[in-house]
Amino acid sequence: MRRTLVVLIGVGVAAAGLVAQSSKAIDPVNMDSTAKPCDNFYQYANGGWIKANPVPADKSRWGAFEQLADRNRDVLRSILDEVSAKKDWPKGSTEQKVADFYTSGMDEAAIERAGTAPLTPLFAKVDGIKSAKDLALVLGQLRLSGSSGAFSFMVAQDPKESTRYIGSLNQGGLGLPDRDYYLKEDGKSKDLRDKYVAHVAKMFQLAGDTPDAATAGAAVVMDIETRLAKASLTRVENRDPQKTYNKMTLVDLQKQTPGFDWTAYFDQLGVKQVPPLNVRQPQFFQAFAEMSTSVPPTQWRSYLRWHLIRGMADSLTKAFQDEAFAFDGKVLNGVPQQEERWKRVQAMTDRVLGQALGQLYVRRAFSPEAKARMIELVANLRATLKERIEKLEWMGADTKTQALRKLAAFGVKVGYPDTWRDYSALDITRTSYADNLWRAQRFESARNLAKLGKPIDRTEWGMTTPTVNAYYNASMNEIVFPAGILQPPFFDAKADDAVNYGGVGAVIGHEMGHGFDDSGSQFDADGNLKNWWTESDRSAYKARTDLLVTQFDAYEALPGEHVNGKLTLGENIGDLGGLTIAYVALQKALTSKGRPGSIDGFTPEQRFFLNWAQVWRQTIRDEAQRVRLNTDPHSPGEFRTNGPTSNRPEFFSAFGCAAGSPMVRPPDVRTSIW
Repeated sequence: MRRTLVVLIGVGVAAAGLVAQSSKAIDPVNMDSTAKPCDNFYQYANGGWIKANPVPADKSRWGAFEQLADRNRDVLRSILDEVSAKKDWPKGSTEQKVADFYTSGMDEAAIERAGTAPLTPLFAKVDGIKSAKDLALVLGQLRLSGSSGAFSFMVAQDPKESTRYIGSLNQGGLGLPDRDYYLKEDGKSKDLRDKYVAHVAKMFQLAGDTPDAATAGAAVVMDIETRLAKASLTRVENRDPQKTYNKMTLVDLQKQTPGFDWTAYFDQLGVKQVPPLNVRQPQFFQAFAEMSTSVPPTQWRSYLRWHLIRGMADSLTKAFQDEAFAFDGKVLNGVPQQEERWKRVQAMTDRVLGQALGQLYVRRAFSPEAKARMIELVANLRATLKERIEKLEWMGADTKTQALRKLAAFGVKVGYPDTWRDYSALDITRTSYADNLWRAQRFESARNLAKLGKPIDRTEWGMTTPTVNAYYNASMNEIVFPAGILQPPFFDAKADDAVNYGGVGAVIGHEMGHGFDDSGSQFDADGNLKNWWTESDRSAYKARTDLLVTQFDAYEALPGEHVNGKLTLGENIGDLGGLTIAYVALQKALTSKGRPGSIDGFTPEQRFFLNWAQVWRQTIRDEAQRVRLNTDPHSPGEFRTNGPTSNRPEFFSAFGCAAGSPMVRPPDVRTSIW
């Protein structure tokens, strides 16, 4: 992901295109008639579905996002199977690259024959580390091959000068999901670390190490990663765009981080004249630079060998794939069964050749009518938010002027790119999956590095076309909706307005809301990290968002484990604002088009909130929930449903909820932003 501030509607998954919905938009079968909407709206709206939908054996969670992707994944598979069956596509064509990449990934016999050979040239580079300067050289070489190791470097928009690209250094280098996994001293954390070390040792043995050498190497990995974790910012701290903007010259960086040869590193990347950089976490790089000289080269070799094995596991033999899943799937997320091979290769094809596969997808699965309807909905939501901002009592005139300017400047991308990515420089064959991945990683590295010194490409997309997700990009000041999400339950051309405004309407409002959440609100209409608020208006805003932090901190997702209100604040602001704006937009639509009667006994307002709820329905394994509580800026589905609705008088009215009901937050702790 680009290091600009990009915020999402949810954790997305790839999906194929528009299909007919197999049941009613709001199906009473999915509800729980024994529950009361004013007691627990999530259970009332989704209880029947939850009971009938345990998590599938190859999933960590199951919900509207995953169901949509899984229901339609066969369409992508049919595209891949069809193009792969033909072997004489013109060399360099979109079909040839997609077909050969997918075919190479499905050729398990060839992957088994190759054994560990794909690791050999990269291991040879790592084995050349004899000094701290060698470490800088090799880290640069590995960066070109798509491996980060210890930290990452990317080219992205300058947060304070959005018309320019800037190099961005970011902390990294961990094999566990988050820094806290290395630092917590509870029994579960210690047990997980022990299992991780054992897993690393097993992977080293598969790569050819003796048991003793593998055990020693795994201990080294844990030691280095723990030191990197101690120097890392927390996820909450990393959400602060001011804290993570530290622009400095290469000379200044070298002075602050003596011991690591940055000139040697950037020479390997082909960056001879290094412009000023954004060093997102200076204290991390100070600690890393000290480690670059104090940690012996032999230990750096073990550490980097592990991250190469880890990164390439799915392109190696079945033994590597199975062991990677045994830890990442079973131990971390509680998933008992690995996905079928075709699903994993399809996902990798989307990641590596997303805009090539996307072209084939759009031809089959996304209509111009759907795009036009979506653009109309965006315009309606924008107009509604404009009116809401104009009428705000807590925001002063000067701040309103800037907020309205920012809203008017929102860029909108729907469905697919106007200009598809050029993959002509990427050579793809059917002979080796690992080689294809290696070339693809070098291609992407070169594409990213080539941005330095060039004009900003405002046509670029941060997601592939089939992705079931949406996002707001603060530096671009744009909202983006891939074709993959524009289908039921989010968007249904056959459904009534109430359903669509409760689904994709709230998604649109959510992404617009990110432009004004606790992080996005620090960027102006031009995408620059620049304060446009008066001090009093910012204080009034913070008083409202602090209530959300307190509200979500109180939600207990697992026994003794709560949602992190600060980590999830941006998404919770987006949800509350999206729901509010979409509801008002629906009322305008009902006024202009005429108000329909009830459908299946539900009023338009009730159908609006019911579709909001079914968008967030999910079942999830405890292990996966625990990972998400530590790492995911999105709250669990139950609280994404009940949290915003319990703040909205429109919801109370729609379902007749009296004061004192569990779904009615008392006025003194209830919050409203827009």
